[in-house]
Amino acid sequence: MILGLFTDLEPIGGVQRAGRHVAAVMAEFACSSGRQYRLLSLNDSRKLHCMSVAGREFVFDGCERNKVRFISPAIQAGWKKAEVVVAAYPTLGPVAPFVRGLGPRAKSVVIAHGVEVWTPLPPLPRLALRMADLVLTPTRDTAKHVAAHQGVADGRIRVLPWAIDPDFLTLISHRSALPADFPKGRVILTVGRWSGERYKGVDTLIAALPSLVAEWSDLHLVVAGGGSDNSWLEQTADEHGVRRHVHFLRGLSYEAIAACYSACEIFAMPSRGEGFGLVYLEAMACSKPVIGGSHGGAPEVIEDGKTGFLVRHGDVDQVVASLRTLLADPALGQAMGAKGRERVDREFSFDSFAKSLRQILSDLCDSGDGGGHVRH
Repeated sequence: MILGLFTDLEPIGGVQRAGRHVAAVMAEFACSSGRQYRLLSLNDSRKLHCMSVAGREFVFDGCERNKVRFISPAIQAGWKKAEVVVAAYPTLGPVAPFVRGLGPRAKSVVIAHGVEVWTPLPPLPRLALRMADLVLTPTRDTAKHVAAHQGVADGRIRVLPWAIDPDFLTLISHRSALPADFPKGRVILTVGRWSGERYKGVDTLIAALPSLVAEWSDLHLVVAGGGSDNSWLEQTADEHGVRRHVHFLRGLSYEAIAACYSACEIFAMPSRGEGFGLVYLEAMACSKPVIGGSHGGAPEVIEDGKTGFLVRHGDVDQVVASLRTLLADPALGQAMGAKGRERVDREFSFDSFAKSLRQILSDLCDSGDGGGHVRH
């Protein structure tokens, strides 16, 4: 048996999307190798859920935030001698030692995404990271933080970049209808969950607009996604006198968000804290030039000057210069967008991700039998 532990899998978000990819590959690997699998989600509703990624179906148990319901099945899996335990977020890592205590052959994997490991974790999650047979991170930058701030040996860390969601590729190929309030004209798009995420740099984009709309009166910024920060962002737009150029689109479906990507001219999220940035991949998959922060994992996704521009967080002048360059030369933006799409197809396909993760799981199962080792 292989066991997967997740915070949640149903909500929209980069961590959740990556979790769904991991869950789908774990289920596929188990079924193809004659193994059982059990996937547990701490926060999703209490029922047996069925989901799929690119036709790869998997089922998981939601535990409705009840830690007893979450930990008990994990311990039962230990009794059944689970071979591999994957904790899809560092705070879930402490559950793995319980399983390993009951099934000594079990190998543990903890996934670290980004900002959550950029400072020392509390003692138990930090210890779980150090005890893990393998820590997976989506970028080299996050791997460095895991080593430096969590004290994990380099030899126990492996970089496995996240993939573009194949279902997203299907959506953009179908060209879904745009939201009714999507503006006409030239559009800069940013996408996120705006709750406690002021580090994403949307305020910097708003601050950059006054000088740009003076040159391009039909320029608009679309902020897709809802959250508690929206009122603050609306106030910021009012303060800069560009409220009619900033459009907040809340409650959008995944189909509608995909349509927004396809319709925009530029995607921008000058964040200071992206562990990876799946939104950059989505924009690149739509052949859009991308502006991101020159911090964290974004530089491993965006090639500065080739598929977009990297800017310092909070540097309004640099954001203005980057946007002005693209707005003044649409052909340059189109060329960057084409290179971005090529890079997504070449380096961030789901099939490549699935192949790498299946190999990791296979190596861990073999090493548990004493017949192999984990490749780094």
